[in-house]
Amino acid sequence: MEITLLKRPLFYVGDHYVTFLGLVAFVGLFAAGLLAARILQSDAVRRFFSRFKIDANFVAIVTTILSLAALIFFIISAINAAGIPLAWNAPLPAIKLSLLQIFLLVALLVAVFWVSSRTKRFLFNRLLAQSGLDRSLQYAISQVISNVVLVVGIFVVLENTGIHLAALTVFAGAVGVGVGFGLQNIASNFISGLVILAERPITIGDRVEVAGIVGRVEQIRARSTVIMTSDNIAIIVPSSKFIDSPVTNWHYGDPRVRFRVPVGVAYGSDVNRVREALVAAAREHSATLTDPEPTAHLDKFGDSAIDFELIAWTQEMSYKPRRFKSDLNYLIYKHLTAAGIAIPNPQRDLHIRDGVIKVKTTVERESMRPSQD
Repeated sequence: MEITLLKRPLFYVGDHYVTFLGLVAFVGLFAAGLLAARILQSDAVRRFFSRFKIDANFVAIVTTILSLAALIFFIISAINAAGIPLAWNAPLPAIKLSLLQIFLLVALLVAVFWVSSRTKRFLFNRLLAQSGLDRSLQYAISQVISNVVLVVGIFVVLENTGIHLAALTVFAGAVGVGVGFGLQNIASNFISGLVILAERPITIGDRVEVAGIVGRVEQIRARSTVIMTSDNIAIIVPSSKFIDSPVTNWHYGDPRVRFRVPVGVAYGSDVNRVREALVAAAREHSATLTDPEPTAHLDKFGDSAIDFELIAWTQEMSYKPRRFKSDLNYLIYKHLTAAGIAIPNPQRDLHIRDGVIKVKTTVERESMRPSQD
């Protein structure tokens, strides 16, 4: 009697009915799907995939897709267990693809992304590492070939899973007009990224200034470039900024950079001793190059001081120019003080055309103060 009650229909879904046992099976399989999806996105699973030297972003994509696939698998199994048949091989309405074909499509796309990532890593770290080419050129070649592998792989997968690209041409033409204006910035940045990789106006490790952003190039991607500022802040700059805006590259062609440090000394100072002290200060810094040698020029006779300019070359500190200039200023002050050369305060001469101004000294002002007794 109890078994009959458990098998009695509780409610109908279309032409099919759901029993109490089917409802229990649905809830159990659905809960199992949620548990499986949560396990697949756990840190333990991510550490397992990281053992295969897979990028962290790719691991996140794989675990997310696997968790969604597991959840869909258990949901469909739960629907079948509830008494509502849903065939795995039957094509879905308006899609003409079965659930198995969709799972196969997702798996193949994940494989294409993995092959593209591994191709870039293999070319950059192994095949081209001993080629003698510039390291930035090796990265550019690896990035372009990786993108080609990705695009070709996606086309092959779509064709072999029953999605014919020829049938999408009409749809693409109709939609392309509507979204063309919305995607023009993305297309512009993508093409600009390819131009940067081909022409290499900037490379990884260069210190650049573009659109008011100053920092070190950390990564060059197809659509954007990652710049790390001196404050250790990563800024994502669209690739088109490097094409349509002036770019200052401190390392382009020659990594040596010349720094100019202005210095003012008091009138009456021995200018030869000043020059020797400035050159000695520059030579004391370990990052100053000996070729070209540092030098000091007498720039002009200013209102309050004799203005000199210290010129020093370096290539190690170009990514931290403020640090290098600060070190030079400390050394300049040290050597000028040791040589007995004063750095004057600003001075002005006051000319009175007519009348008389009475000036009191500090001693006179103190003597005129009323007594506190």
